[in-house]
Amino acid sequence: MSSTMHMHGGIGESIKRKEDGRFLRGKGNYLDDMTLPGMLHMAILRSPHAHARIRSVDTAAAGAMPGVVAVVTGELMAQHKLAWMPTLSYDTQAVLATDKVRFQGQEVAAVIAETKYQAEDARDAIVVDYEILPAVTSPDGAKAEGAPVIRDEKEGQKDNHIYHWESGDQAATQAAFAKAAKVVRLHTFYPRCHPAPLETCGCVADVNPATGKATIYMTSQAPHAIRTVFALVTGLPEQNIRVVSPDIGGGFGNKVPVYPGYVVATAASLLIGRPVKWVEDRTENLISTGFARDFHMTGDLAVDENGKMTALRVDLDSDNGAFFSDAQPSKFKAGLFHIVTGSYDIPTAHVTADGYYTNKAPGGVAYRCSFRVTEASYLIERLVTNAALELGIDQAEFRMSNFIKPEQFPYTSATGWVYDSGDYPKAMNVALEKLGYDELRKDVEARRKKGEVTGIGIASFTEVVGAGHGADFDILGLRMFDSAELRVHPTGKALLRMGTKSQGQGHETTFAQIVAEEPGIPASDVAVEEGDTDTAPYGLGTYASRSTPVAGAATAMVSRKLRDKARKLAGHLLEAAEEDLVWERGKFYVKGSPDRAKTIQEIAFAAYTNLPEGMEAGLEGVHYYDPPNMTYPFGTYAVVVDVDKGTGQVKVKRMVAVDDCGVRINPMIVEGPRASASHSWSSSHSTPKATASAPTSWTTCCRPHGRRRSSRWARPSPRRRITRSARRASASPRQSARRPRTSTP
Repeated sequence: MSSTMHMHGGIGESIKRKEDGRFLRGKGNYLDDMTLPGMLHMAILRSPHAHARIRSVDTAAAGAMPGVVAVVTGELMAQHKLAWMPTLSYDTQAVLATDKVRFQGQEVAAVIAETKYQAEDARDAIVVDYEILPAVTSPDGAKAEGAPVIRDEKEGQKDNHIYHWESGDQAATQAAFAKAAKVVRLHTFYPRCHPAPLETCGCVADVNPATGKATIYMTSQAPHAIRTVFALVTGLPEQNIRVVSPDIGGGFGNKVPVYPGYVVATAASLLIGRPVKWVEDRTENLISTGFARDFHMTGDLAVDENGKMTALRVDLDSDNGAFFSDAQPSKFKAGLFHIVTGSYDIPTAHVTADGYYTNKAPGGVAYRCSFRVTEASYLIERLVTNAALELGIDQAEFRMSNFIKPEQFPYTSATGWVYDSGDYPKAMNVALEKLGYDELRKDVEARRKKGEVTGIGIASFTEVVGAGHGADFDILGLRMFDSAELRVHPTGKALLRMGTKSQGQGHETTFAQIVAEEPGIPASDVAVEEGDTDTAPYGLGTYASRSTPVAGAATAMVSRKLRDKARKLAGHLLEAAEEDLVWERGKFYVKGSPDRAKTIQEIAFAAYTNLPEGMEAGLEGVHYYDPPNMTYPFGTYAVVVDVDKGTGQVKVKRMVAVDDCGVRINPMIVEGPRASASHSWSSSHSTPKATASAPTSWTTCCRPHGRRRSSRWARPSPRRRITRSARRASASPRQSARRPRTSTP
């Protein structure tokens, strides 16, 4: 590839990340870097109990301490009708507790003071008298006879049940199980985990008493949705609310929900008339903000006498914590868990899900994947492995014989998903070849005869990402489209504004590369802005692996709109018919006369200076992209592990990760995470030797660029993806030499 092409920065070119310049120089602008004139600080008092009735809250000592401006309690918030707020799942959540606390770490009171330390000292002086109540810590406990009702403030709530949801065909599934030659059952628990981003959550709320304008700087992955929720909660006109998300030090779904601290800080700023800053410490983040997982699952797999899967039945209980605040599409109460049929051609399936309140912090964030897809993949892959063991069939062979075949696409799953494309056997074959599967099976067998504990694990997955078509996918009624606004200045430079919000994924680079590919403006000439609701077009933000499939598509679509107008302008400038013009990246020329050409920069200047009669001036536009379908990336992971019989220590000896990359916008961003592996390479590279002390790791893109994905931008639902491992690593705030500051206990 020539240096000229490298300078242009179109799709497929490994240009350096544009944002890294400021991060590597310690010039990132994180929330805790912000200081506004007259700014106050807020500290939140949290419950030490999982379930307790509040008898009294004594704030007298706290209010008398130096520097304290205000002490806020649930009763005070209730006077302003702000004691409760809506969640993203149509439930309600306490802002500050009034009647009782429902999980350890729940917000009880807040102190506003001149300094952070004064606020924290005064917070510790608040005295709360609690009547401790029995706590519920699991769905089984929640539905047990005589269990305490956690949400007894809700009218008509007689127990701890939140929802019942189903997907698939129950009758057909039951009939298939009745005919099965073998039924394999697995009961498993995917435990609760925390996203734990390097930077914790926080905000700086600045409500101007003169204008009524509320500017809220916050660590939000979805600033527009937050603005709308704030308008609903506070009653402030939405045009008077500006939400700004600065650089974010990791999100992983944790920074999608609305947290009580945001509401209290904004209300305090409104009432006091000064900016209020709140940044939680590490302990607060871990005990109170959005968790993931916590699914109790039972799966049954029906298999016929030939080893073919005939039906899948899944029942799950979801531990949603004290408030149902899952950030997920409204229609699907358990997220997109019904992708649970995975990569397999299973004729019929039935999935039931029930949610329960417990005395835990609210959960349900889309952590490191789309909504609840990881839990679904975990269940089906464990179930398939168990079935292979019980049937005495090699696990790779069992998977291969039951995969959806490439010629079956587009494929409608038993739970209603329409998979657009895939080649699951190829991903498996690449993984097995890279692992050296046949030889390793012999080695494992020999070592087991010697008494060693060793084994090979395989997992294939199909994700569902890019939510999604607005008819089926919304959050609080907001359709899950996304947006891009592109302005080309007279000099040919461009400003791209997005409805997304990067947390380290490299949006400023990759979205600029889409513009470089479509209207042909060099990526270095495209500035990308996100996160300011006053300037960015309305969008649903960045989470659940949706930014590039949805916002990237919006970028491509608006770029094409501008290129169509540029064609008309070029025809005017070249005195040629539009149909006689040939597009070559960055310019139009007359068919048969390549020397008669106009560059996109010359055309941009003409858009403001030399227009044909009747044409509107300017070269800019906006596009809201509502995807017609999801995208369905896939892959296979294989690993060899040893277990020390004396200590139980698990040691990974070798690992292969094969991911469906689609077309890679920036291969360097995809390849980057491999730098930390002992040995890593693409499928075109030679194979280094693995050693016992240095496990071998592969990440391979199994879709060749020559396949139809290479022209994906010409289709309505583009898949411009990077591998999951690349997403995870590139989303890490470790990209910055100066980490975002956060308080730690």
